[in-house]
Amino acid sequence: MQTHLSLHPVAEGVWVAPQLDAAAMAELARLGFKAVINNRPDFEHGPDQPAAADVGAAAQAAGLQYRHLPVAGNYQSPEEIAAFAHLLDELPRPLLCFCRSGARSGRLYQLATAR
Repeated sequence: MQTHLSLHPVAEGVWVAPQLDAAAMAELARLGFKAVINNRPDFEHGPDQPAAADVGAAAQAAGLQYRHLPVAGNYQSPEEIAAFAHLLDELPRPLLCFCRSGARSGRLYQLATAR
């Protein structure tokens, strides 16, 4: 997969990445991704972060399914883990999940699939 984006596979058809902006959605679609999960709360660490609504609109314009499941970086509740597991079942592959560094999304994947 040739791209300037920092994408890391965590399982067959599931990848994680650090913060993505609206412009990245067209490239994800070009790379063959079908869906995106944004795990970052809006304005976490300041107002310069891309807003989930803008990223979602760009994802949908690129033909991607998009879900925003914001979770804190230091704690993911059982309900949030269950919601992420539901999204894993619902969304088509390949699937890209992102947060600030990619670690939170990767941890959510591990917790959701270990249930």
